[in-house]
Amino acid sequence: MNRTVTRRRLSGATALAVFAAVVAATPARADCSQADYSLADTNYAGTQIARHEGVQGTPRTDPAGQTLGHDVSGHQGPVDWAAAAGAGAKFTYVKATEGTGFVNPQFGQQYDGAHAAGIIRGAYHFARPDVSGGAEQAEYFIANGGGWRADGTTLPGALDVEYNPYGDVCYGKNPADLTAWIADFTRTYLAKVKRSALIYTSTAWWKQCTGNTPRFGNTDPLWLARYGPDVGELPAGWEKQSIWQFARGGALPGDQNYYNGPIGRVQALAKG
Repeated sequence: MNRTVTRRRLSGATALAVFAAVVAATPARADCSQADYSLADTNYAGTQIARHEGVQGTPRTDPAGQTLGHDVSGHQGPVDWAAAAGAGAKFTYVKATEGTGFVNPQFGQQYDGAHAAGIIRGAYHFARPDVSGGAEQAEYFIANGGGWRADGTTLPGALDVEYNPYGDVCYGKNPADLTAWIADFTRTYLAKVKRSALIYTSTAWWKQCTGNTPRFGNTDPLWLARYGPDVGELPAGWEKQSIWQFARGGALPGDQNYYNGPIGRVQALAKG
């Protein structure tokens, strides 16, 4: 009897030891529920770019062949879309989500309001490669307003990748891993929505954090942020920008943008 009990106790101890070893050997997974979203209300396309890169000058106004638009986010509150249309807005992008834990509380008013005012609109996602994978964030974005429909007034979604407002500017990732994260997001978006997402970034950040990869130049339109008199150098892989975010403020609510072409080109992008 004693031998049997001893053997059982040893077997139980051995099983516990094996279980503990397996747990110790398994990489810890990030707890997304504990991610920091304290700045999400005030994070928007370019907020970190302006902080890190500053303003290099004033762009020329109303350049020939360009279409005026803008982008907005929740920190601006409800937007007067009739006034925006009256001031010349032809297209807009609205922040929908950040990471996998924040949805713009003003999204409905902003996204649907732009449509009601006759403005071609799209949604963008503020990337958080530090909290979850690219595919997971693409799915979250799509589920919370970032999709696309062939109604001629909806632009494909955009991925905003810029300096991390919560810590290391490259989200603690090396260029290869960050490039893979962006590819994971864009590949998932394309598979789910059947449209290529735009990529919003700055040339300086792209060089620093992706190693200036040319990987996306032939697949994803470029939305470039640069606050200066001209577009300047583009990230590797792109021969032209589709959209240029040229100023932090102006006649329209939020950031000021030019689409690189006449209104017909904006409509073509919306129609797919």
